[in-house]
Amino acid sequence: MFSKKSIRRVFLIKLIFSLASLILIFSSFLYLYIESSILEEKYQEIVKHAKNIAHNKSLHNSVTPLVPELYLGLEVEIVQLKKSYIEEDLYQTSKRGKTYLTLIYPFNLDDLSYLKITNNITETRELLDKILHYIFIINIAGFLLAVVYAITLSKMLVSPVKALSNKLSNMNEHLIRPIVTENLPEEFESLGATINHLILRIQNFVKYQKELFIGTAHELKTPLAVIKLKNQVTLLKKRSPEEYIEALKVTNKTIDEMNNIVSNILNIGRQEGMQLEKPQEVDVIAVLSQKADDFRLLAENEGKLLEMNFMPNGFTAILQVGLLNQIVQNFLQNALKFTRTEGKVKLQSSLNNYGLLIEVIDEGCGVDESVDLYAPFARQGNKQGVGLGLFLAKSAADALGAKISIKNRTDGIDGTIASLNLNSKLSCILPQY
Repeated sequence: MFSKKSIRRVFLIKLIFSLASLILIFSSFLYLYIESSILEEKYQEIVKHAKNIAHNKSLHNSVTPLVPELYLGLEVEIVQLKKSYIEEDLYQTSKRGKTYLTLIYPFNLDDLSYLKITNNITETRELLDKILHYIFIINIAGFLLAVVYAITLSKMLVSPVKALSNKLSNMNEHLIRPIVTENLPEEFESLGATINHLILRIQNFVKYQKELFIGTAHELKTPLAVIKLKNQVTLLKKRSPEEYIEALKVTNKTIDEMNNIVSNILNIGRQEGMQLEKPQEVDVIAVLSQKADDFRLLAENEGKLLEMNFMPNGFTAILQVGLLNQIVQNFLQNALKFTRTEGKVKLQSSLNNYGLLIEVIDEGCGVDESVDLYAPFARQGNKQGVGLGLFLAKSAADALGAKISIKNRTDGIDGTIASLNLNSKLSCILPQY
């Protein structure tokens, strides 16, 4: 029924122990209260009789000592104590199966005489024993009810988890459906939302993996067909050395394109390795500054301008630096590729409600926002490329728990805004000095 590390078993044991302790403590206090109340009543009763007897003047004037006699159901006698003055002394004794309550009360202080009043409280003690017996039986019944309640409650608490487990166990890569969080208890809604987010990522992963395999086969098949066709045409008849050299150049160019595709596919595997790297605490602004310095010379060589504007001056976060570098590098490469000569590319950062917003703004041709820009081998613009850059950037952003977006500029200038929004849950602003 339970495993060695069962949370339900631990919860069940603790709940039963707590309820049993509560029942025991409550019943103990209840019995002590009943006992003290009844005995206090008996004590007040015997003290009242003692005061009445002590104020009886006929006893004070009597020359004969008072012998034990029955007085209103009490045994009363006068005793002399050979010790200093005491006010009152009350104690219980048992003789031959009977219980007595005895009070020593001052009578004549001149000769140190005291009243010794004894009351038979056997029936009262038997009543208290019956009460204790009934409380013990009620405790056993209460403990059994506590066990049943604990088992029922533990089943009720784990039932949503079992329901989630059953739904997830029936899913595979071909049948993945989000969980309806409205049917879950309020405490499990956040868990259901997290699972739905994970399911969405799995759906996107499966979708992109299928597109990646199909796209890879298509992208590699085309250049191979070109190489084969070119070689077949070349071999149809004898040609001059120059024509053979030209054919080999075309073949080498096609092979270079294939190598580029293979390299980008290998980058996907490397990126999965980066996701397994241990996150470390870094200053994101320092990483952006270093990356901007690396691309500034490249921009100048192409006759373009790279501007930087970082706010705040420091922002520390716990993440995989390799994934962050890959995203920013892809943004800058695309921006410089599509920006015209003498154009301007801006790398900037700012704070928002989500965290740190990193933006790369270019003056290129823009993008078609109606298509899936992150699909593998999806190409935009009139520049050559494999079409895996944004696919890798999106995968890296998902691994970082960040938001990524690509949209056209809305300030009247042609171009694109590529943004990465880092979550601020595990980050903070560095103090300025």
